[in-house]
Amino acid sequence: MEYQTLHWKGDATGSLCMIDQTLLPTEFKEIDCWTVEGVWEAIKMLRVRGAPAIGVAAAYGVVVGTRELREASRQDFNKKLTEVVKYLASSRPTAVNLFWALDRMSALALKESSLASLAMHDRLLEEARRIHVQDREMCAAIGRHGSELLKSGTGVLTHCNAGGLATGGDGTALSVMFAAAAAGKSIRVYADETRPLLQGARLTAWELQQRGIPVTVICDNMAAQVMKEDRIHAVVTGADRIAANGDAANKIGTYGVALLAKAHGIPFYVAAPSSTFDLSLSTGDKIPIEQRSREEVAEGFGRQTVPEGVDVYNPAFDVTPADLITAIITERGVVQRPNRELIAAHLAEDAIA
Repeated sequence: MEYQTLHWKGDATGSLCMIDQTLLPTEFKEIDCWTVEGVWEAIKMLRVRGAPAIGVAAAYGVVVGTRELREASRQDFNKKLTEVVKYLASSRPTAVNLFWALDRMSALALKESSLASLAMHDRLLEEARRIHVQDREMCAAIGRHGSELLKSGTGVLTHCNAGGLATGGDGTALSVMFAAAAAGKSIRVYADETRPLLQGARLTAWELQQRGIPVTVICDNMAAQVMKEDRIHAVVTGADRIAANGDAANKIGTYGVALLAKAHGIPFYVAAPSSTFDLSLSTGDKIPIEQRSREEVAEGFGRQTVPEGVDVYNPAFDVTPADLITAIITERGVVQRPNRELIAAHLAEDAIA
């Protein structure tokens, strides 16, 4: 089955169309976002998720949010643009790609200050499409570099979903597996279910099944046993933000998986585009961690599982220290044993390799 996680439909006055990922795997449905409020809600409620895809959606969200001012004065257009960017930035705090994409759209508007509103809006759509295409190309490059780290016969564990559903292309972590399979390597993927919203069970398993790659879903608390049984030979995850020293934030539970991999002598790889690095943060301690609602844990998928009146703590992400990361895979190549100096040199390179 061929699918696009999200795409722009129509001309500059069109809409952002995306898969509603909250309905997978039992229902495949696309939704149209005609308003910036619709884009914000889709990001907040995880209808679209994964750091790269959030960035692409936000870029298109700027186009949606300023569409009604195509005939307005440039002053009014700029005012609305500022409001839209600020609003979209409030949807989710951890994924740095969201802010990277919004900053890029704002910078374009500042650079093209002489354009009339209509022409400026057209340019914003062009830029959003460029961000989307670049993300697709970055995914392919990550896959090429990462697949070289996997041998045929490898059992790979992944946590959460870092596939095509999380990006504008083939994904980050899953692009490594897709590329390995395309190269003729035999691999088996173990997907943590990823509580509390089961992105691994619902989304990762669905994507791998669509591509014909053998996948086995395990509960999050089974990873240690599966590693002990020598079924897993590598771990590959995505990331939502990476600090200057290589500390990486990803879906809650990733830190625990990294500790288990270390204990069992299994390499732990992080796959992410260079836009995921936030060099303004010296360490992962400074990465903001999104806190989500009690209901996601206490009433998961509509059924109460926690007594009323009992507190729930629900951080959406955790941070894996760089010393637990074997390598970071980006579109530029592989950073082995990442640290501040190696990352700075890696990001100084100019082009996708």
